[in-house]
Amino acid sequence: MPAIILLLIFFIIGLGGVLMHPNLIKKMIGLSIMNTAIVIFFIYFGSLSGSQAPILVEGVKDIVDPVPQALMLTAIVIGVALTALGLALIYRIYNHYETLNIKKIQKKFLIDD
Repeated sequence: MPAIILLLIFFIIGLGGVLMHPNLIKKMIGLSIMNTAIVIFFIYFGSLSGSQAPILVEGVKDIVDPVPQALMLTAIVIGVALTALGLALIYRIYNHYETLNIKKIQKKFLIDD
């Protein structure tokens, strides 16, 4: 139970970073924290205590389901790819607007139109 509370705290910290900070890099860090909290949450609930690895051996009755682990590995790869794409877009935005503050970017965008 304490692990669930800790993961919920991590998720709320990430959500706060996304919603509260005007800096785009801090928003990406918040998204990354949220992604990590969700992946750890699913891995935590995908494992069974007292179960064996899914290797076919005589006498093993309780095995861990490998599907959640494979899905979370896929989620980690997708999260890294989205973080890289987001940072590349932030780099392009910084080169164009010369700031990472979303409010200043919105003002400059409205002035450019």
